[in-house]
Amino acid sequence: MASKIQDPLSSKIEIFAARLRGKIILPHDVQYEETRKIYNAMINKHPAMLVLCLDVADVIASVNFARENDLLVAIRGGGHNGGGLGLCDDGLVIDLSGIKYVRVDTSNDTVRVGGGNLWGEVDHATHAFGLAVPAGIISTTGVGGLTLGGGVGYLSRKYGLTIDNLLEADMVLADGTFITVNANQNKDLFWAIRGGGGNFGVVTSFKFQAHQVKNVFAGPTLWPIEKIDEIMEWYHDFIEKAPDGLNGFIATMIIPGPPFPEHLHNKQFCGIVWCYTGNLEKAKDVFKPVLAMNPIFEHLGEMPYPTLQTLFDGLLPAGLQWYWRADFFKDLGPEIRQQHLKFGSNIPTPLSQMHLYPISGAAARVGNAETPWAYRDAKYAGVIVGVDPDPENADKITQWCKDYWEALHPYSSGGAYSNFMMEEGQERVKASYKSNYKRLAQIKKQVDPHNLFRVNQNIVPE
Repeated sequence: MASKIQDPLSSKIEIFAARLRGKIILPHDVQYEETRKIYNAMINKHPAMLVLCLDVADVIASVNFARENDLLVAIRGGGHNGGGLGLCDDGLVIDLSGIKYVRVDTSNDTVRVGGGNLWGEVDHATHAFGLAVPAGIISTTGVGGLTLGGGVGYLSRKYGLTIDNLLEADMVLADGTFITVNANQNKDLFWAIRGGGGNFGVVTSFKFQAHQVKNVFAGPTLWPIEKIDEIMEWYHDFIEKAPDGLNGFIATMIIPGPPFPEHLHNKQFCGIVWCYTGNLEKAKDVFKPVLAMNPIFEHLGEMPYPTLQTLFDGLLPAGLQWYWRADFFKDLGPEIRQQHLKFGSNIPTPLSQMHLYPISGAAARVGNAETPWAYRDAKYAGVIVGVDPDPENADKITQWCKDYWEALHPYSSGGAYSNFMMEEGQERVKASYKSNYKRLAQIKKQVDPHNLFRVNQNIVPE
């Protein structure tokens, strides 16, 4: 059993457990090894206890117990965080996966979501009403982590980031207080959680603005990696001028296997995964310039939005080894394209890849200081991920990722989208919030002066 939870605390744990509807998992419990697993299998942390919360009262009790007993605290929603920041060693994990519900209000197209929900559960519930909330690209991602970091995905150019569609949240603060934040209540804190991560409290409920999205015209187009210079130069100009309803993220990638045709397997490509939410009768006209670039493979067509959101779930299940590095970029100049050709031609494992998500359209029409997300003027949020099922390949994918990042970083805008970061230190956190960091640190001091919530991309109380 971990050092913090020893006999002096055992009687306190019994009292604590009696206050919960949920369950405490300790290192000697049969479920411990399975319960401590998260999406990224490269992370191997051993909490002293995990509290599987079923309601807000459980969260309040957990926060109070951790604070009163000086325990390190991690907050886990979907467990997808790249750096494994939903876990901690020797501390208490507040697991929100039991706090799940999705309620759609068709009178105003809003959605109330529990702190432990996954995006696939939200998509399933909203799709029945012809609605969608802007989110990411993998349906098994947790609502909480993605939202609090920003939320970049297929609908960003049309409807903005996820935080631009957050209307309200319920939170438990470091002192155990339960509050609601929105545009009229606790306005500073409402500003802070829209991009400031899990620094300010445990969010137990989110309320989002949803939008009329039922079916989309979407899918991938592929070109040989040797054409990446031409495709990136064209894409940079094309996506900026495209209607907001057209989104597409560009990638360097290997096709690992099905559902793609066999003749593409294990080859390196420049790919773009598209999503068009406009008038579907005009979709073929919208995609004429794309097809004029002569992709060697395209699988474009009309599909339900949740189908697009689950397209890559099967390729990227939980339990793989992941290493992440990220930056923002304002252009795709020749020096940048050259590095993408170099490293995109030498991808170490079939699941390793690089993505560039466009920050344009609606996402770029929000000011850099209107939310903590300080790079609205960047054109792309870039991420490089080394991915493989085999722990033996962990060093190989990590080194490729670091080398790729170091080659691109001099041409970047300096910071990174926090959801794409590992644990990279305070300077990287500050660079990612730029001038918004000071205001975030002031708000942090007001609501968490002793930095109880520090297992995150941490904002230190001023």
